[in-house]
Order: sequence, then structure tokens, then C-alpha cells
Amino acid sequence: QVQLVESGGGLVQPGGSLRLSCEASGRVFSIYAMAWYRQAPGKQRAVVAGIFSDGGTNYADSVKGRFTISRDNAKNIVYLQMNSLKPDDTAVYYCSMALVADIADGPKDYWGQGTQVTVSP
Repeated sequence: QVQLVESGGGLVQPGGSLRLSCEASGRVFSIYAMAWYRQAPGKQRAVVAGIFSDGGTNYADSVKGRFTISRDNAKNIVYLQMNSLKPDDTAVYYCSMALVADIADGPKDYWGQGTQVTVSP
């Protein structure tokens, strides 16, 4: 069974940096896309950044130039480097992967449990 385990969240001051990690464990045949989402209190979950099997990336306008998504294909890990953090970045951050665990089933979406990021003086 595939599990996504996130780490790296915490409390940081405005202007600070954090790096989130998300590792897929279990039987993973291939990973197509990886992404980070976030959900702030009272708001819907929204995509922050995505990275595809060809290395292409996209970002929400609110984080362009401040956040960088990357992946380690050998270790099945996706990272989110967050710089110049603002209070508005405070949210629970979730990773998601579209991957094949069983070639007979095809790709499915998996989610991590979420990690809290709080940006506050």
C-alpha cells in the first residue's frame, strides 16, 4: 500500500524559509506528477505548485518567484522550497502524487496527511 509522508512544516517568521518534503513509500511502479496544495482556515484547498515527469513545473501566481518545487525520482520524493514567507502563506500543506502502484490498475491519486506551516512574527 502506498503512503505519502510529509515533513518540514513549522513556525517561521515573515521573510523566513522552510523546505517541505514528501516521500512515497510502499510499492511504487512509476510517478507521473507531483504537486503541493494548501488549505488555509475557512478556505478551499488550492494548488500551490506542480511538477511533471518531464520536469515541467507550474506555480500559483501568489507563490511565483518565492517557492520552488523539485523532485528526486530515485527516492520518490517531492520538495517545496519556500522563501520570503508571508503570513498569508499560513496553511496546512498537502502533497499529492499521481502514480502507478500496480500496473494492472493504472495511475491513481494519492495524498499526504498534511503538515502545518505558520508564518507569524
